[in-house]
Amino acid sequence: MDTLVGLLPIILMFVIFYFLLIRPQQKKQKQVQQMQSDLQKGDRVITIGGLHGTIHAIDEGTLVISVQDGTQLKFDRSSVREKLS
Repeated sequence: MDTLVGLLPIILMFVIFYFLLIRPQQKKQKQVQQMQSDLQKGDRVITIGGLHGTIHAIDEGTLVISVQDGTQLKFDRSSVREKLS
């Protein structure tokens, strides 16, 4: 019984870390993956590197982003940070 009482604070600490750190991060990661899978041609996006552009073409794992001066760059789908509305 003393062992259980001694381990209780450690178990409680792991439960708190799970609900404060791990679970919200998993939720956010799931939202980002959903956004990346829902990308379509013509969507305005920002990449992880800060490039602003419009999706010109989409392949299974890559996409071509067209920037303002007409330049087209090829990126991995996972490099998109957010989709602009």
